Amino acid sequence: MPDSSFKEQVYSLVAVIPYGRVMTYGDIAVLAGHPRAARQVGGLAHFGPTDLPWHRVVNRRGECASGYYGGKEGHRQMLQAEDVDIVEYRVVNFATLRWRPG
Repeated sequence: MPDSSFKEQVYSLVAVIPYGRVMTYGDIAVLAGHPRAARQVGGLAHFGPTDLPWHRVVNRRGECASGYYGGKEGHRQMLQAEDVDIVEYRVVNFATLRWRPG
């Protein structure tokens, strides 16, 4: 089970996702040192600090999350506000917009 440093790493990673780009829950888990902790990242997104750009985190298929505040529709709206094209709650050009630091 990831520890409190995992939580801080997740928050730090989410904080630097660039405008108009996305990462997956799994991407963040891997970078935080726990490759099998995508669900825990989702839990942190659900209950974590609201000032972080959680809307830039999508599932492994590039889809909006139903657990996002406002559901998939709220998630879609937040991403579209950053000029991210969404079709049927999926990021268009997901491979291009998927951000990997470094």
